[in-house]
Amino acid sequence: MHSLITPVLIPGLLCTEELFHDQLQALSDLAAGSPVIDEPKIADTLSHDSIGGMATAALAATSGSVAAVGLSMGGHVALEMARLAPDRVLGLALLSTSHKSDTTEKRQQRMATIEMAETDKFRGVTRHLLGSFLSPAALADELLVAGVLRMAQDVGRQVFISQQTAILNRREQSDTLATYRGEVMVLCGLLDELTPPSLSREMAALSTHADLHLLPEIGHLSSLEAPEAVSEAVIKLLRRVCARVGA
Repeated sequence: MHSLITPVLIPGLLCTEELFHDQLQALSDLAAGSPVIDEPKIADTLSHDSIGGMATAALAATSGSVAAVGLSMGGHVALEMARLAPDRVLGLALLSTSHKSDTTEKRQQRMATIEMAETDKFRGVTRHLLGSFLSPAALADELLVAGVLRMAQDVGRQVFISQQTAILNRREQSDTLATYRGEVMVLCGLLDELTPPSLSREMAALSTHADLHLLPEIGHLSSLEAPEAVSEAVIKLLRRVCARVGA
């Protein structure tokens, strides 16, 4: 029998495991009925100031095969996990993310955001980012907005700065995707301003085993705005992984 495959869910910037509330439940239900899928785990993105450090810690926190499920910054970590341990990472779910390093303009924007966090009230920074995190419809959802702000406060100012620094210094991962031989799922909201659909199309084109999902009317935090669609896409990826290894 093939060893258990552990789904490792990797939150994005300013996010906690609450980002994957619905996916955790769906994957736990899947694991309960599967002889080869283990209970999902949440990667630690709060204790490291580099994408490599987050990826190394995520790999060390579990044994055997994994399927890396990352949103935004979490997608950078998932790609780094695949680069570091391609034989262990059997599947990649790349949600609302990018394989590229920052452009000069993006770097400047990110450094300005770090400066805001260092000099202004932290709550002001998170509210400033809300418009790029969520679609207009999601911004009108008071409970969803409250959840996003709550995650940001739980993460806090210093971790936010460390996370932004990690994203700022991330590596280009085009070669990782092009040479990766595991199963890939790429998903993005069509209203995503931070990682627009063109990036997801590029990632899907780079991979020889990619399944592309573009969600209408959905913004950057796709797992919160379209929980069922994201859960279904991740489960489909895991079933592809199982079929490929004969499990």
